[in-house]
Amino acid sequence: MPFVDDKGENMLNLEYLKMNPWQKFIYRAEHFFRGIPAGLKRFFQKLWEVLCGFGMQFVSVFQEVYRAAKDGDWKTRLSFVIMGFGHFARRQYLRGAMYLGFEIIFILYLTLFGWKYLVKMGSLGDVAMAEVFNEETGIFEYVYYDNSMLILLYSVLTIFFIGAFVYMWYQNLRTNNVLQEMAEIGKKLPSTKDALNSMVNEQYYKTLLGIPMLGILVFNIIPIVFMVLIAFTNYDQVHMPPSRLFDWVGMQNFGTILGGTGVTGPAFAYTFREVLIWTLLWACFATFTNYILGMLVALLINKKGIRFKKLWRTILIFSVAVPQFVSLLLMSQMLGSEGIINNLLKSWGWIEQSLPFLTDGIWAKVTVIIVNIWIGIPFTVLITTGILMNIPADLYESAKIDGASPFRTYMKITLPYMWFVTTPYLINTFVGNINNFNVIFLLTGGNPLSLDYQNAGQTDLLITWLYKLTYNEQNYSFAAVIGIVTFIIIAVISLIFYNKSKAVKNEEEFM
Repeated sequence: MPFVDDKGENMLNLEYLKMNPWQKFIYRAEHFFRGIPAGLKRFFQKLWEVLCGFGMQFVSVFQEVYRAAKDGDWKTRLSFVIMGFGHFARRQYLRGAMYLGFEIIFILYLTLFGWKYLVKMGSLGDVAMAEVFNEETGIFEYVYYDNSMLILLYSVLTIFFIGAFVYMWYQNLRTNNVLQEMAEIGKKLPSTKDALNSMVNEQYYKTLLGIPMLGILVFNIIPIVFMVLIAFTNYDQVHMPPSRLFDWVGMQNFGTILGGTGVTGPAFAYTFREVLIWTLLWACFATFTNYILGMLVALLINKKGIRFKKLWRTILIFSVAVPQFVSLLLMSQMLGSEGIINNLLKSWGWIEQSLPFLTDGIWAKVTVIIVNIWIGIPFTVLITTGILMNIPADLYESAKIDGASPFRTYMKITLPYMWFVTTPYLINTFVGNINNFNVIFLLTGGNPLSLDYQNAGQTDLLITWLYKLTYNEQNYSFAAVIGIVTFIIIAVISLIFYNKSKAVKNEEEFM
């Protein structure tokens, strides 16, 4: 069976297997870079397909509205202005009440509340807080002032509310078209009882998912949009509402952090680059050290001849049961300059002065990786144990007959099988380690500090740096930029590795 590269060139498996590891690496690297143009082509093709899909969807919506305006009867046409009117006229009281009620709530919200904030979204407020002396009362009073935070927040809510209204308005017209067609051909229209039965039977999935989807919209999507918009403002300690107003600054914050523009730009850009590099290194080490070592421990426990297997597994379960923050805080105290570990080493005469486990940049980074191994291995062992027990025993028997060493058996049988099955788990773990707040914050607090870093320590990850910018410095706009960049990095890495993994490409092989 030939090995086919992106140019369509064939290489026999035998020829590939004859290569030494370095030659295989070179060939794979060449194969990868050759595939980049084709990959970009496929990406833009998919993007074009998505855009065309949106375009076709928009055209279909426009056609539906045009059909309602052109061919609709007086009931349907009145529904353009009074939502639900056509449903009431056709005795669809439940749907009619739903549409009409939504329209009334929307009009009241927009006129009495939402509009006054939406019109100020462009400026985020013009009147700052000020005290004015009231001559009648003889005291200083706060006059009317704008709150940029509330203006932005309620403007976002209003925009989403408008979007929901447009969708409901379209659904109102579409269902009117369906009801009109049913009436024209003499088909019986569904009653209120039929509609309720449909909600709990044929369309039960819509009813069941309605509340969760609303929760996702309110508690996930809207806060994300709000955070993204904050990144384009100067919302910081100097421009803190309600005493101060903040304003739109465009891409200025991105230029400061990513490009090093402005007075503080070089320091922020340097900090971002160093923290990003350390975050990715940390995620790689924290993920794969726990994965490989945890798998080896699981193999050792499952090995024939090992006694007290249940005992070892029970000990691992107990270690998982201990709250992580307790272990991390304890280790932070033990590894301190005057902690128990340094004191023991001094008493044994091994060292003369305390080792800088948490006070030196390099030492601290190595320390957090080692401590994370100690914390993470039990979880990996528990996850991989069941998978290892399901690897066909005849594979190991065949390898033993062929004279394969334990290391080669591990590299050719165990690791590929585990890699195939646990790829989604690895991706999830990698993403979790990028956002691993607990280990860094509880063990080192991001320290040691550095004069070259801006509001960050040498062990800070992007997520802990974001926390410091918000909680300590109140620099919400820069924190929002870091949050957006972190999201983009996680999304790109997750999508690439997930789509390139054999678990996705060759799912049928496992089945």
